[in-house]
Amino acid sequence: MVTGLNRVLSAGLLGLFPLGLFVVAGCVPPPSSNTGAPRVPTAAPAESATSPEDSRTKPGPDDPDAPAEFTETATGLKYRILRKGAGRKPTAADTVKCHYRGTLDDGSEFDSSYSRGEAATFGLGQVIAGWTQGLQLVGEGGKIELEIPYQLAYGEAGRPPSIPPKSTLHFIVELVKIQ
Repeated sequence: MVTGLNRVLSAGLLGLFPLGLFVVAGCVPPPSSNTGAPRVPTAAPAESATSPEDSRTKPGPDDPDAPAEFTETATGLKYRILRKGAGRKPTAADTVKCHYRGTLDDGSEFDSSYSRGEAATFGLGQVIAGWTQGLQLVGEGGKIELEIPYQLAYGEAGRPPSIPPKSTLHFIVELVKIQ
């Protein structure tokens, strides 16, 4: 039986996967670790019942006490925990199921799992550095807003045409499940 990390995505994911944000569950490593061969996009195993979190078409609610200001890490990642989540926080070695929306500085969307109505599953250690760092800050069931500088995303080259050179990436991410 073929399992989640070996299944080819049938959804034809826009933005993130072809652009290489993900290695496991989609595509090529970030530029700094690109070994040459792109990975085949993959999806989680089909489940008999889809939870409401899996099929959302827009982000869920924020906590009433969610901060208005971003916190900045020593690496330059900016984040706001919009919903804390009651579950454990993932490590870089975990596989996570998330909903997300990615935009550029001008607000243009380059990818969204909400648009597809299906959460994405990927290895957290196999994404751009900004995602790996950011998702470890929020608990399962939580929601985080990330502002990822180009140094933690695609560097000076970007991923044209969807992600221009030296692009800061903006994400709303809901951590549905740690697998």
